Amino acid sequence: MDYSVDNNGFYGDFGGAFIPEMMYPNIEELKHNYLNIINDDSFKKEFQTLLKDYVGRPSPLYFAKRLSEHYNTQIYLKREDLNHTGAHKINNTIGQILVAQRLKKTRIIAETGAGQHGVATATVCALMGLQCIVYMGDLDVQRQAPNVARMKMLGAEVVPVHCGNKTLKDATNEALRDWINNPVDTHYIIGSVVGPHPYPDMVTRFQSVISEEMKYQLKEKTGNENPDVIIACVGGGSNAAGAFYHYLDVNSVKLIGVEASGKGLDTGQSAATLVLGKPGILHGSRSIVMQNADGQITEPYSISAGLDYPGIGPIHSHLFKTGRAIFENVTDAEALKAANLLTRLEGIIPALETAHALAVLEKISFGRHEVIVINISGRGDKDMSTYLEHLNDE
Repeated sequence: MDYSVDNNGFYGDFGGAFIPEMMYPNIEELKHNYLNIINDDSFKKEFQTLLKDYVGRPSPLYFAKRLSEHYNTQIYLKREDLNHTGAHKINNTIGQILVAQRLKKTRIIAETGAGQHGVATATVCALMGLQCIVYMGDLDVQRQAPNVARMKMLGAEVVPVHCGNKTLKDATNEALRDWINNPVDTHYIIGSVVGPHPYPDMVTRFQSVISEEMKYQLKEKTGNENPDVIIACVGGGSNAAGAFYHYLDVNSVKLIGVEASGKGLDTGQSAATLVLGKPGILHGSRSIVMQNADGQITEPYSISAGLDYPGIGPIHSHLFKTGRAIFENVTDAEALKAANLLTRLEGIIPALETAHALAVLEKISFGRHEVIVINISGRGDKDMSTYLEHLNDE
């Protein structure tokens, strides 16, 4: 089975570029140049140097002793939360800003939900001296105030989006409109493995540094570069795509993606796309999408702004359909409980997104000697107000 993208941008039945004619020049320019750019030796050298000296990679692979004892298994945490800006998002924005420079773009736009991608984009724009505009749903602006402040301090213009559900989907819509209107000087840094080809493939490649490091770190710690299981949360799915990438063809490694089921699958307040969705087009690619009987996108919900998306990356739809990965879903309450447990046992406060991945440990029993890697996609600073609100409820 082939899990890589084909020449037309498809992973099996999913992917492609379903775009309005006015966006065609932007996508074609990127599609025809991105592989040559990222395979160039000077690009590779600059990318690797920035990942090492600016981002702080490699991120540690940490054996969580007390968490492992609690669940009677062997749990390692891939610490993407220790990257500069506090999440995996910086891996992709560093890569894309270097692509934008080589395409001679001077203006950068982005969408953000939890704010981590917005912060990572604003950070690399400050680093390279480029104009930065970040679109963010008004609801997310309110619930992610610390990240909004960081973006503004970094010099980005944060544009609140007041239409729709005022979350990530709506921010993405506005960013796409901007790009259509500014095709010559603007590059759109999409933050996940979503959107029209070549974005899902390009973002996956930049995030694949996660599993690249995981292999030699596991070899060093356990004597085997292959774990038994890798677990990662999935909204659009970039951290999961990066964590899975170098293991896609290693069938002995079980891959588990974790979606947000919000207040419950049957409540109408959920973001569990693979359970509730069906094939459709969203933001330029064919994937599995939450929609009503008429094909209209239905509004997702999650306590986690980064998982509050009505679709999923086409690579994950393909992994789901082929059975290569299994996908669990976790409620708000389960995620909060998992975040508290990690914090108390290991002194690590995870992002709400990451907490969903951790909650799978309550749903699936693993063997005592099994090696489990959980991708800690981000740190919990941005979610402290939510955590405190629910701590007070207890």
